[in-house]
Amino acid sequence: MAEISTGTNHADYVNRQQAGAQAEDRARRHLENAGLRFIAANMRVRGGEIDLIMKDQHTWVFVEVRYRRDNAFGNAAESVTPRKQRRLLLAAAVWLSRQGGSLDTSACRFDILAITGNRLEWLQNAFGASG
Repeated sequence: MAEISTGTNHADYVNRQQAGAQAEDRARRHLENAGLRFIAANMRVRGGEIDLIMKDQHTWVFVEVRYRRDNAFGNAAESVTPRKQRRLLLAAAVWLSRQGGSLDTSACRFDILAITGNRLEWLQNAFGASG
């Protein structure tokens, strides 16, 4: 009897998930080595997620970690679209409100840590509430 494909390759999904987790671990280590303090990871709210929340002295740092195996479809940093930025801003606003703050009253910034292949690029203050 012939094998029928379900159309889903779970091994590829797990490998992508593992690659993403490894990229986030690498990003966290890089940021901690640069002096930032880890606060939380993978904070999810309806409509958005923040990969890493760090503290740089008195500034909250919301970090989007992007991984690309290569540049075939653009580098990792280019994949943070305006729509994704809005979702990150929303998630950060919710998180800050739970801490008794807001985007207007708290010192915060939005960084992108992009990993393309083995190249790591840290874009500090990559975007903000004004876009």
